[in-house]
Amino acid sequence: MAGKIENSAGNSDYTATPVPSNERMPKGALTMAWWGVCSAMFYIVVAATLAIQFGTRNAIIGMVLSVIAYGLINSVISRYAIRTGLSVALFSRVLFGNFGAALATLIFFATAVYFSVFEGSVIAMAIHDYFPGTSIKMAYLIVVVYSVVLIFGSIQTWLDKLNGVLLPFYIIGLIAAVVLTVSEYGYNNAWLNVGPRGGEVSNGWWNCFTYFMGVWILMMYTFDYARFGRQEDAGYHANFNFGMPFYLFTFVINGVIGIFLATTIKTEGGLSEVSIVLGLLKLMGIWGLVFVWITQTRINTANFYLAAVNMEAFFENIFGIRLSKWIWAIVVGVLVYVMMLFNVFSYILQALAYQGVFVVAWVGVALTHILSSTYDKMFSGRIEYHHERVPAFNPCGLTAWFLGTAVGLVLMHASGGLATFSAPATFAVSIATYALMLTRAKKQWFVIQGC
Repeated sequence: MAGKIENSAGNSDYTATPVPSNERMPKGALTMAWWGVCSAMFYIVVAATLAIQFGTRNAIIGMVLSVIAYGLINSVISRYAIRTGLSVALFSRVLFGNFGAALATLIFFATAVYFSVFEGSVIAMAIHDYFPGTSIKMAYLIVVVYSVVLIFGSIQTWLDKLNGVLLPFYIIGLIAAVVLTVSEYGYNNAWLNVGPRGGEVSNGWWNCFTYFMGVWILMMYTFDYARFGRQEDAGYHANFNFGMPFYLFTFVINGVIGIFLATTIKTEGGLSEVSIVLGLLKLMGIWGLVFVWITQTRINTANFYLAAVNMEAFFENIFGIRLSKWIWAIVVGVLVYVMMLFNVFSYILQALAYQGVFVVAWVGVALTHILSSTYDKMFSGRIEYHHERVPAFNPCGLTAWFLGTAVGLVLMHASGGLATFSAPATFAVSIATYALMLTRAKKQWFVIQGC
């Protein structure tokens, strides 16, 4: 699909307009900003949890397959975002109309807020454990305040530099954690044979692969970051920065290290992000706290930033409220702090499971639209995203999105092994439905007649 954009007066955050070519980032700077996403305790703990439930080999196979799937899909998505400069919010207007775009940004910022709560709580727990005199409420507040302050800047002016400085220390910290673990507990191959009693689960690799489909929100993350890439760097970003090398590091390297650490370091209670953190603090002391701060601060620059800009887009789209990103950053901070205080983690996990189905369906529709030439031919290469020219409801995208989501939600609650097909079925149905709807698409579905 070509990408001539009808531009309008923009704003500094580019929530209402595409990112213009003169505001795009050098590939090195965008790489540093984006690779902040690769360092989170989440990836370490998820891999270890999957290994315990389904066996190490199945977990690794699932991670490798996820690297391939993520790499291929994000290669397509990142090229499109770079070519058009559109954000998730603006692109969703094209796909679903104004109502659908609002729903997409609502799901996006809510999910980013949830992840901010999780990852921020990990830092707070580490601070509270290492400095017992600091109450957990005060630790929450410290984390939220500095996280909000960090995103007062933008991807272009600050976050790339911060994450660029911290990346080497994250890698050094990973290596140090492994070396100190071996020094303290010795090395054996037991971590390669982790799994449930009775041996590895049949088709456990499929369970592991489909689990990672539950965090396809990273496709939306990719879209909102990639739009800052320069046209001449599209190949680099598609093949490396947002492609398989990134996910090889994020999922496989982090995951393998996570399995080793979680099964070697002696911790009390069940496996969780907190148990891993406490194990690292016991093993590494103050340097363990520094390492945890680096991992969680890097990922939370993305979580808080994307929560703020998509909250900004949501309220502007629905209520016409136009406020600066720094105000929305404060709103996000307050929301995150309140959720931490009320300890709503069990509810968040349930919400994430449901929202994950919506996200997978969004990816299916988005991917089909990008790879199809129908819209491009219909509008001669022009992409119409303006709020006043786009209808409230686009039956083409909404039918595919909601039908795919409905199928996924039904399968999610199915008994037996059918539940593991929830995300794949959602993806397949949304693709097939949108492709079918495109064969009968009308211009008035995408643009208000007379505009």
